[in-house]
Amino acid sequence: MAASLPAIHIPIPIARSSSGKNRAAIIRCNQSKIKTNAAMSVHLHLRIERPYRSETVISTSSLSSSWNLVEREEEEKRVGGPSKSTPEKEVIGSKWREIHGSMEWAGLLDPLHPWLRQEIIKYGEFAQATYDAFDFDHLSDYCGSCKYSKHRLLSSLGLSRTGYEVTGYIYAMSHVDVPRWLERPSHVAKLDRWCKDSNWIGFVALSDDEETRRIGRRDVVVAWRGTVAPLEWYNDIQGRMEPLEGADVTAGVRVEHGFLSVYTSKSESTRYNKFSASEQAMREIKRLVEVYRNRGEEVSLTITGHSLGGALALLNAHEAARTFPTGEVNVSVVSFAAPRAGNTAFGIDLRRLGVRVLRVVLEQDVVPRMPGLVLNKERLEKIKGELRCVYSHAGKELRLDAAASPYLKRGLLHPVGFHCMETYLHLVDGFHCSGSGFRADAERDLALVNKACGLLVDELRVPACWYQEANKGLVRDRNGRWVRQKRNPEDVPSLDGTYH
Repeated sequence: MAASLPAIHIPIPIARSSSGKNRAAIIRCNQSKIKTNAAMSVHLHLRIERPYRSETVISTSSLSSSWNLVEREEEEKRVGGPSKSTPEKEVIGSKWREIHGSMEWAGLLDPLHPWLRQEIIKYGEFAQATYDAFDFDHLSDYCGSCKYSKHRLLSSLGLSRTGYEVTGYIYAMSHVDVPRWLERPSHVAKLDRWCKDSNWIGFVALSDDEETRRIGRRDVVVAWRGTVAPLEWYNDIQGRMEPLEGADVTAGVRVEHGFLSVYTSKSESTRYNKFSASEQAMREIKRLVEVYRNRGEEVSLTITGHSLGGALALLNAHEAARTFPTGEVNVSVVSFAAPRAGNTAFGIDLRRLGVRVLRVVLEQDVVPRMPGLVLNKERLEKIKGELRCVYSHAGKELRLDAAASPYLKRGLLHPVGFHCMETYLHLVDGFHCSGSGFRADAERDLALVNKACGLLVDELRVPACWYQEANKGLVRDRNGRWVRQKRNPEDVPSLDGTYH
């Protein structure tokens, strides 16, 4: 077993969330920061970062000291920036197991270790990519598909420097037992140019050779998309549990019916869901694991998702952990704003299978409290006996508070904004430890928060819900008429579920 890692205490200047002159000064400072950023394309690059120097290697002898970053950060402040020998993306190979929960993240969450923060944001960006790449335009010929081929997805969203390559797509049935999953207007259904019975719901990606050297193993990532309008259907969800196939029946493992339906539904009459989302994901996971295990490489499986995607990530992790022999593949989940997916026995079974789950939760977000707003483990902890019909969260929690950020609006009148993935990434980037306020040296572009909401304070003058295609997808044709822009031929989905 790996040795216990020391807790870190990094003295970072904090941007307090108090009102008055102090907050006004912070806002003015960051208005200037936003104006001096590169052009609008910066909004699609999910981190302001210096080039990663792949030739820089942290030696084994220095890993113990580099794990505690106090001295180096203080030195950087004295010299006015990072030293030339220090890459922005840290070489974390020797510590990846601890970062992925082998020690239950002991001493790494509060305060949040910089290396763990960096990895959480990386996986969060993959979860955000499932929204940015999803075609939800009801006027589009390809509504419900991914806007890009797998070869262009990450580069089109400014994520080419993550060090991952997309290897496969996942589709789920449109008509399943989750209210308002994706309602298409009648005129779109009649066109049926693309597909009326399936939705693109995520992708599988693989770390390239350079990223594999940095993180210490070959990493297979599965990113699951949530719903576009989750706050509507969460209120309607039935909260009906059912046994999970493959789990220990005697243990009483049960999961929410709607989530399981999205994960397992299929139909021979459909174009993209002759195989369920579960079967599509596991087929690609098993293929990649086999290829790289046969090459003698250590392989990990990291599953991420936001909202509904977080629930699907747990179901996927449970199935993957049952598929591979114990210890063959490290399976972990990094979820954001995830609802309760099952009962207490489900969480226990995940732990028994060796799955490590890190849940990132926002205090002001209502979705993680559902389903089971009344009947849940937290409210019924004192009740003895078997609680098969009581919802419970699984894994370790990183709890965030929107009040810590001076850049976000106050009050509870912004439920959509508090649930948005970009809000979560903003707060992870600014989180140091409980009650400490917001990190003054947080790097993420503040404007990203308002991509799909209007949660930033008005003083920043960032438009709400600004993320959309130019002219809403209309372009001038050769005759000067405004018409819908055609997709790049490579990004047009074909009949067999692939892209040309």
